[in-house]
Amino acid sequence: MWKKVVTPGFGDIDGLRHINNCMLPVWFELGREPLFRLFHPDLSLENWQLIMARISVDFVAQMRLGADIAIHTFVGKIGRSSTTVYQEAWQKDRLGAKGEAVVVYYDFKNEESLPIPEAIRDQLAKHALPTDHPAQRKRSGRFTGNPKT
Repeated sequence: MWKKVVTPGFGDIDGLRHINNCMLPVWFELGREPLFRLFHPDLSLENWQLIMARISVDFVAQMRLGADIAIHTFVGKIGRSSTTVYQEAWQKDRLGAKGEAVVVYYDFKNEESLPIPEAIRDQLAKHALPTDHPAQRKRSGRFTGNPKT
């Protein structure tokens, strides 16, 4: 698992004083940076070979201004050319949101997916979602996670 701590700012809240729902995809992307570095250690865009295929966010509990939010990032599934990333946002030891992203190893010139190199697959596997994690229990093909964990 990778962990990134975010300190919400005043501009990150909505009219109800909750963390604005638009912030979670942004913070989840920040949490995926270590994964990006496995493919591109210097994060150079010159030879970038990752493309986002899908993102989803489920809001589990209210999160508010005034306390840091920890973004936990795991590798869910490693496919031939894609990897599913599972993420959680925690505030004060409480799960506030969870989400998935599917990232594809991609050749932009030829507009086609590429097989993930074995060396990168090995690195991805080191950050796999634990088999006993509540998100491993699936319903309708989506991670379900237990908000009380």
